[in-house]
Amino acid sequence: MGEVAIDLGNFEHRDGGEMSDQAPLSLSSIRAGKQAVVVGFGKSGIAAAHLLNSREVKVTVSESSPLSSLDNDVVTELQALGVEIEAGCNREQLFTTADFIVVSPGVPLDIPCLEAGRRAGVPIIGEFGLACLFLKTPSIGITGTNGKSTVTALIGDMFKAAGKKVFVGGNIGIPLAEYVNGNQEDDVVVLEVSSFQLDTAGMFKPDVAVLLNITPDHLDRYSSYEEYVESKWSIFRNQDNRCFAIMNLDDPEIKQNQLRGERNMAANCFYFGKTIGDHPGTSLKGNQVLSSPGDSIPQEQYDLSATNLSEEPNRHNAMAAILAARLLGCSKEGVRKGLEQFTSLPHRLDLVGAMNGVEFFDDSKATNVGAAVSALESFEKPVILIAGGRGKEGGYEALAHAAEQKVRACVLIGETKEEMAEALSQVTLHYGAESMADAVLMAAELAKPGDVVLLSPACASFDMFGGYAERGEEFRKAVDKLGRRNKGGNGGNIFKDA
Repeated sequence: MGEVAIDLGNFEHRDGGEMSDQAPLSLSSIRAGKQAVVVGFGKSGIAAAHLLNSREVKVTVSESSPLSSLDNDVVTELQALGVEIEAGCNREQLFTTADFIVVSPGVPLDIPCLEAGRRAGVPIIGEFGLACLFLKTPSIGITGTNGKSTVTALIGDMFKAAGKKVFVGGNIGIPLAEYVNGNQEDDVVVLEVSSFQLDTAGMFKPDVAVLLNITPDHLDRYSSYEEYVESKWSIFRNQDNRCFAIMNLDDPEIKQNQLRGERNMAANCFYFGKTIGDHPGTSLKGNQVLSSPGDSIPQEQYDLSATNLSEEPNRHNAMAAILAARLLGCSKEGVRKGLEQFTSLPHRLDLVGAMNGVEFFDDSKATNVGAAVSALESFEKPVILIAGGRGKEGGYEALAHAAEQKVRACVLIGETKEEMAEALSQVTLHYGAESMADAVLMAAELAKPGDVVLLSPACASFDMFGGYAERGEEFRKAVDKLGRRNKGGNGGNIFKDA
């Protein structure tokens, strides 16, 4: 690839302008004296309130939780700026009389107050979409069911290694609204974008857009799998022929849509996969990523052997990241250093302990079936799987198929354990546990030397935990306690002999 595919120094700043009829709000509508309702008191909602307040918009933050449950320091800070806080309810009159509404990504779009605002003709946009109206920095947007955070962080590391100033955020870390409310001095913005953010993204137009994969997820929020698929594809919607679109040719959903010509793409299309034929992009040969994005650009090669990205699904994540970074002008040396220096993010196939020949992996971030299947496929050793949690109404047939090939036994937790047990009953042994500590102890007792104990829940965590990170930490604590007990010998050897 050439050293600079887009000249960062001569990037044409966006002025917002009038948006198409697909988008609910224009930049010219956000001006002093307008009245906005921000829905949600999380970090996205707070960032949106600050951004609007700095533009002298009259802001009311509407939160259904009681005032006593909100961060008092943040409430005091916002009120001092003139932002009103309405807690404990979402009054429909507030929504029907506003000039526009800004929603946080976790807020369902069919709640009564939003329906009332929609009927009244009030424009609705997400915090992410609002921030995009002000974005002046070249951007990469990454979406997909799985792998978004890893690819986002990896691309950020590549640009940093190349000596560029980088903002990494969106659905991971800092909201985009917080960045655009500053001076925007970074060279590039790398954004993880969820389907919820894309649903209200307005005129988001990433210079490079990456679609990693699509498998069933969030079907508790979407009316159908097809609707979820359309949400993911919308990352390309506003791109033009100056932009780049990157897609995974090894993903069946993406391949059948794109190669059959079902997607009318205005952007320049690039692909990654084990083999990509004559298509421009990155391919894989063992642990070597081969990149050749066009006849006019020579082929490059990147070795993953000595990196933390040498196993799946991270080899595919690396292919996507290399392609995106190079297309937005990251140097070859920056890409190589980024690959070499990358450290896996927490709760994503992390090896957290090994005892008596049994390895324990924390993959708590696997909050859907596709992620759990991908985790299972990365192991050659027999697996004792810990799974379960709050389901997303997608079914567990794919997990059962993967478990038949890989799993010696399952330990199931949470609200879905009975449903999972029914799906898995014909392919592997399964047991129930009431807590993470019990699940780890039971998995350890089932394990033999050479086995892997894998926490890969295939479900959300909110039935038992405050989030996937808390779930992963509880797993780690249980493994650590088990290790101390095993080492001290006070409880005897809890691992069964082979």
